[in-house]
Amino acid sequence: MAENGTKEIVGIVGVGRMGLSMLKHMIRHGYETIACDISDDQLQKAREAGAKTVASPAEMAKTASFIILGVGYDDEVNEVVLGENGLLSALKPGSLIAISSTVAPDTVKNIEAKARAKNIDIMDAPICRGRWAADNGTLLALVGGRPEVIERGRKVYSTFSSDIAHLGDVGHGQVGKAMNNLLLWINSIGLIEAGRIAESTGIDLQKLRDALQMSSGKSQALEDWDMTSFTWALKDMQIVSQMTDKANLSLPVTGMVKELVKEAKRVKRENPPLWTGPLKPSH
Repeated sequence: MAENGTKEIVGIVGVGRMGLSMLKHMIRHGYETIACDISDDQLQKAREAGAKTVASPAEMAKTASFIILGVGYDDEVNEVVLGENGLLSALKPGSLIAISSTVAPDTVKNIEAKARAKNIDIMDAPICRGRWAADNGTLLALVGGRPEVIERGRKVYSTFSSDIAHLGDVGHGQVGKAMNNLLLWINSIGLIEAGRIAESTGIDLQKLRDALQMSSGKSQALEDWDMTSFTWALKDMQIVSQMTDKANLSLPVTGMVKELVKEAKRVKRENPPLWTGPLKPSH
């Protein structure tokens, strides 16, 4: 933890499309930052933005006291934290790891148990709203952890998040993200099917969209349709499916959406209903 009111040295493991934007906001707010990534190109971009770079999480842990994880999958999170060259092999007591990857709730709870034994705090902190919000510094962080840990994390996360929602203990941030994503993909699948029906009548879909956004058919998924790619949809639904099985619940709509998102990615890429006109170019 930083002393005498100075800003913490912040590390970020995973400086891809989202992580790089988050890093730039932290630098603009005066944080000394360290980046680690498997991509040399992304590390070069991080250096150009003003960050230092390191070759491994363990090397980062020698200097940073607050480390954000932005890698993609549960096994990557476990390797970064628990692996031979992982964070727990070198982090000093009193450090904080903030897990902003979208992973299963049990993954972050397992990591917290191991980190607690070394007097290292975990903040469960998946983020919402996507890459354009990352660029604008208007992400939503769904956080879980002890109140004092969240307060410490809030100072850093407010540099790139306009909203921070404390949902409970470690694991509850990931529960919130999983439910958010479940509802997003339910709505997005519905928009493909509703769009196909509407198209068959010859109606102007964009006029229909404007009307629906004034009625009970309104949704954020419809608002953001041109920015939805289904890239992470199957991974999100696999996490939800794991939670469903663990709770011994029979949820047929959830199961159906898990299967439908596999095809939806192709549909959205090749021949989507044009609810909001042509897709914006990727950045």
